[in-house]
Amino acid sequence: MSHTVTEKSLVPSKGWGMLIVCLLALFGGAILFIAFAAGMSEPSLPRVAGMIVCALVVVTGFIALFGFIAVQPNDARVLLLFGEYVGTVSQSGFYWINPFYSKKKISLRVRNFETGSANVAEKKNEAGVVVQQKSRTHGRPSKVNDRDGNPIEISAVVVWRVVNTAEAIFEVDDYEDFVAVQSESALRNLATRHPYDSEDHELSLRSSTEEVSDQLKKDIQERLEKAGVEVIEARISHLAYAPEIAAAMLQRQQAHAVVAARAKIVEGAVGMVQQALDHLSRDKIVELDDERRAAMVSNLLVVLCSDRHAQPVVNTGSIYN
Repeated sequence: MSHTVTEKSLVPSKGWGMLIVCLLALFGGAILFIAFAAGMSEPSLPRVAGMIVCALVVVTGFIALFGFIAVQPNDARVLLLFGEYVGTVSQSGFYWINPFYSKKKISLRVRNFETGSANVAEKKNEAGVVVQQKSRTHGRPSKVNDRDGNPIEISAVVVWRVVNTAEAIFEVDDYEDFVAVQSESALRNLATRHPYDSEDHELSLRSSTEEVSDQLKKDIQERLEKAGVEVIEARISHLAYAPEIAAAMLQRQQAHAVVAARAKIVEGAVGMVQQALDHLSRDKIVELDDERRAAMVSNLLVVLCSDRHAQPVVNTGSIYN
């Protein structure tokens, strides 16, 4: 049965004093050992005992060298003693710890990645020299159906950092891979809950950018809570219809745009006709019966709403001929 590991902050002693002690033990012990060995022409128990003590001092000084650690800013060391968690050193500096501690380095820096990318492991040649550093490929958009069943391509950029080193090391197998997989899963789940676009002013992936980003951040944070990771920001970086329906959806969007433009033109034309009739009636410029008023309204609407220039016809008689 697994149990949650609580992070314990550890501040070890500074390493400068211990460094001097180790150097004295190494060089001083070696010099005394040579001095005792030089007088071995006349073997004696004190000389043999002195050589043994000097050898132990040198070995102890050498082992103590493995206890030095240098922690950079925004870095940490997780310490274990024979499999038992001891604590985490997160303050930068030069320290000396128990040389038998196992030291796991973990970065506390802010990191980001794009969903759909993959880790590329480092490669070494036959001599063990690293010929290719560990890297990450460019993200590829994920193909998923939105709430209306339309296939879309979507990807997001996630900015995160480790805030609990114990959980990041012990609660999950590989916290970096865990962040990538869970972020991808949360993004796919979010895309299936909302339409790509909406005409009813409801929450949609394309038009509600801020709301969708906040929701995505919350979803990812819930999944990464046990991994000791804080999600700083999550934003959609790519959003488009899948290629097989992109052309059809473009035509639909163009049709909606044309209809919206026509509706706006008609609305403006009706207002202009109303103003013209009110102006003629108010200033008593001409008196029109219902039939002539309807004809005038029809002609004005044709002129104002047409997408081509109207051809004028000059009436040389009266308005009733």
